Amino acid sequence: MPRTTRRRNIAPPREDVLAAVMATVAERGLDGLTMAGLGREVGMSSGHLLYYFRTKDELLLQTLEWSEARLGAERRALLARPGTARERLDAYIALYVPDGHRDPHWTLWLEVWNRSQDADDDARARQAAIEDAWHRDLVELLADGIARGELRAVGTDRAATRLRALMDGFSVHVTVGIPGTGRERVLEQMCRYVEDALLPGQASGATDITPAS
Repeated sequence: MPRTTRRRNIAPPREDVLAAVMATVAERGLDGLTMAGLGREVGMSSGHLLYYFRTKDELLLQTLEWSEARLGAERRALLARPGTARERLDAYIALYVPDGHRDPHWTLWLEVWNRSQDADDDARARQAAIEDAWHRDLVELLADGIARGELRAVGTDRAATRLRALMDGFSVHVTVGIPGTGRERVLEQMCRYVEDALLPGQASGATDITPAS
């Protein structure tokens, strides 16, 4: 008697699901991301997705962690390249700033930040780990530049905090499409800030960073 073959809803690799989330956000934005639609993309039911990820918040956070892991590898590679501290700092900033309006990584970041108001301690710690990785690498880059005499002697932790706060503010504007704050304009303003605040021989405090159109 022939054996009946039972169809099983076998889960695709986790990375395939997370890549599908990012592709959907890039193509249709967060409003276009539903568990049912994502399930159709990866060949799973929305119930199975919730079984593996528990909540949509967890799915978004895992997608962000996956995307950040890829960016982290790219960041470490560019910081390890030969070149001046200024060249590596410019590369760091270019990687940090969104590609443009509705950049999928930054769109996801903003959504996770927004949802973190009700997040548990574990989720907050995971978000903090992402922030800390960017911060540590920037502190190390600034310290290296100071040691080589290529950057002004400043408090590296404080300088990194201020620099990232500035990039965060500009990056939000780029992502949501505030007029006068496109990517190229922001990179120009960041370049001026680095010259004024971090390069030797520049007047300290000369930080006109208004992104006027």
